Order: sequence, then C-alpha cells, then structure tokens
Amino acid sequence: MLKLRRLRRVSLRVGVGSAALVFCACGFAAPDSGGFVSLYGVLDTSIEVTDPGSGWAARMDSGAYRGSRFGLRGEEPIGGDTAIVFTLENGFGSADGTFQSPGVLFNRQAWIGARGPWGEVRFGRQYSPIYIPFKGDLDAFGAGTIASGLNNLSKITPYANNALTYLSPVIGGFNATLMMATRDPSEDDGNGIDGYYVTAAYRFDRLKLLYARQQTHGAGALRANLGGASYAFDKVGVWLAFFNGDGGTPFYHGAGGSLSAQYSFSPHARVSLGYAHVRDYSTDGASADQFSAAFEYEFSRTLLVYFSAAYLSNHDDARFTLRGVNVTGLPVAYPGAPVAGVQLGVIQRF
Repeated sequence: MLKLRRLRRVSLRVGVGSAALVFCACGFAAPDSGGFVSLYGVLDTSIEVTDPGSGWAARMDSGAYRGSRFGLRGEEPIGGDTAIVFTLENGFGSADGTFQSPGVLFNRQAWIGARGPWGEVRFGRQYSPIYIPFKGDLDAFGAGTIASGLNNLSKITPYANNALTYLSPVIGGFNATLMMATRDPSEDDGNGIDGYYVTAAYRFDRLKLLYARQQTHGAGALRANLGGASYAFDKVGVWLAFFNGDGGTPFYHGAGGSLSAQYSFSPHARVSLGYAHVRDYSTDGASADQFSAAFEYEFSRTLLVYFSAAYLSNHDDARFTLRGVNVTGLPVAYPGAPVAGVQLGVIQRF
C-alpha cells in the first residue's frame, strides 16, 4: 500500500511536470512585460498520383499546399507602442521526418526586428516580399498543390539570407514592403548587395491590387515580376495574375498569367477552378496551358482536408510539370509531354 502511494505521488509529479513543460513550450507570457514566446507549426501530408507522360506513379508528399514546419515566435514590448519581435522557423518532411534543408535548422526563417505604429523592420533570413503575396493573394489555390498553375509555371525566390526588410503600415488602403539583402560570403561573389525586393498593395473594399518585383545577383541571379488583382463577392472570389522571370537555377525565362475563382458552399467548404498559360522563351515556340480544380473542407480551425486535380498541356519542347510548395514535380517523360495528376491531403496546424 505504501509503495502504491509513492508510485501515485511520482506519477502526479511527472504528469504535472509534463503539463507545465508543454504549457511553457506552447506559449509563455511574462506577466510584468506583456511579452510572449509561442510554439507553432503545420503538418501537411498528401498522396499524389501523377502521369508525367510515362505512366501513373503514386507518391507521398510533404508540404504540397503549406510547407510542413515548426517554429518559435516572440514579442517583447519596449514602450512607445513598439515591441521587439522574432521568428525562428524550421521546414521538415512530414513523410519521412527529415529536414527540408539538410544541416540547416531554421531554414525557413531566422530573424529579429521591431514593430510599431510606424511599421516593422526585420533582420536575418526571411520570406521574400514577393513570396508573401504569392502565397495567397494571387490565385484561388494559394499558390499551392498541383492545382496552382501560378506556382507550376512561374519562378520566384521564396527566402533571402542576410536581409533587411521594412514593412509599412496600411495608409489609405496602401502598404508596401522593401527588402535589401547583402551578399553571402559562401557565394564567392564579393561584397555588396545580393538583391532587392519590392511589393506594393492597395485594397479598396473588396478589391485588392498588388505588384511585386525582385532582382537578385550572383549565382542563380533571377529577375521576376508578379502582380494581379482579386475581388470578393458574397460567396465567390476571383483572382487574375500575371508573372514573368528571367534567370535562376535551373534556368527559367517565361511570362504568363492565370485566372481562377473560388466558390464557398459554407464557411467550411469551398471549390476552386483555374486556368494558367505560360510562354517559354528559353525554347523557341514553347508554351504550356494548365486547367485545375480543387476542393477544401475545414473540419476545425486547425484541421483542413484538400483534394486537387490538374491537367498540364506542354506545347513544342516545353517541360513544365506539376509540383507543390515544397514538392519537386516528376520530370516529364519527353519534351512536350502532357502531365495529369490528382492529390488528396490533410493539413494540421498547432
């Protein structure tokens, strides 16, 4: 009996200690300063079946819609409506548990900055300003899954190292973001500016307009432009976008556009349709067209199930394929091969 009581006391201590550890890890607020540090994450896993011109092939993907990740974000007020803020974010493969970038812990974000009524500044590795609107403001598919022709047919730089960024507040419906990045010594390309990124957006009622541009230097230098408009009706949203780019690794030289729409059956269920076209200037006369459909259902604030389908028609010697946010598309069997695919996935947020 005495041994049983001791075991109960030990179990209670372990249980309380574990709960306290989880509470501290998931969200800790300092009572005297109003600051906090919180743990967050996304698990995105899907089954994809694709035919790149050589027969159907099935595979499990991670991060097809929203890159699988975990991270820490924090804020510490310092007075005058200003706070020090930071984010550390790791990308990983939910299908096999590996790091998205081998040997790099915080490959997605690792920055510190300050936020106030005047806007926000950030220093470190960050999402590029052209990537932020790309991931939700320019097509019905959030530039994710195999259904996004905008994602499959364009090319931008999603992250930037050694970056200094200013994000303006919204003034009269306008806001802008400017990023400058210094060159990385590992590139052996000297000192100075590695690239710049500019984004400008305007919102009036249900209409939103935006434009983004990047120009990077050194190895894999890429110039890209991205822009478009969206309009929300009662249950329908419509997106029109254009894109072009020249450079990068592998080399890209193309220009095109996309048109997509989304209908919401309820606050939890919606269906999307889309069309995208690109002219491939890296190959004489090459181009591609993509037709897409998707369905999403939110079981809760943190759980989403999605289904995507797409058909991509390559013309002449074009080699575009179906891919996802953090998913490399299966290479086409031959230049000009058509690609078709379906995808069923689940996203769990915490």
